[in-house]
Amino acid sequence: MNHLPQAWGRPRDDIYGAYDSSYLQSHGPNQHTQQPIVTGTSVVALKFKDGVIIAADNLASYGSLARFTDVKRLRTFADTSVVGFGGDVSDMQYLDRLLTSLDTEEAYSSSGHTLNAHNLHTYLSKVFYKRRSDFNPLWNQILVAGLDGESKPFLASADLLGTTFSSPSLATGFGAHLAQPLLRKVAPDEEAAAKLSKEQALEAVKESMKVLFYRDARSLDNYSIAVITKDGIDLKENEKLEKQSWAFADQIRGYGTQIN
Repeated sequence: MNHLPQAWGRPRDDIYGAYDSSYLQSHGPNQHTQQPIVTGTSVVALKFKDGVIIAADNLASYGSLARFTDVKRLRTFADTSVVGFGGDVSDMQYLDRLLTSLDTEEAYSSSGHTLNAHNLHTYLSKVFYKRRSDFNPLWNQILVAGLDGESKPFLASADLLGTTFSSPSLATGFGAHLAQPLLRKVAPDEEAAAKLSKEQALEAVKESMKVLFYRDARSLDNYSIAVITKDGIDLKENEKLEKQSWAFADQIRGYGTQIN
């Protein structure tokens, strides 16, 4: 018996003949991902006077199929920042490995300093732009939330083209259409966000997650939420929308067999 790993799962040559792998050879051009396959939907984030709140549901969809219901799309970095990922899950995993390597390098640096949220956003935006310039983009849009070098709340976005911008409230995916109007009601500008309490910001973000669950077909009622302040990161990865049910539908006139 051949115990070499390269022979595992192959028919025995002495019985079935030599293994022919010629059909695997290709002389065509290198190909890159043309479109995302397994994707995560919205990430929403909001500044308040002491920090930033960011949330994302735990669903990864295979096309329109709600396939994976336990995919955490918030990633902490160096106890100072949280990165929220929307878009392709495999590219998210690549970026997660990249951030893990960077985090390890920073932790063992002799300088005694680490990247804050502003530095981290700049780094990731350059990664996105470089991959875009190579015609091999990372099919993600990310939100970086945390504190900048002056310990002030920081929130900014970057996408697969390397486009970046910042705002008191941000959202990716359908959240840009459904959640942003709700968040802008409580924080229309930086001045309003600087007066916003943690409780008010939490209520606005949770209400946005509720609306997304009802209105976005690619969302889930299980979600992760993180609060970043000077005291650190409070990350909860298995939150559930309370009292959310479609049971009200049978009370709507014209639903199902109801005729009156």
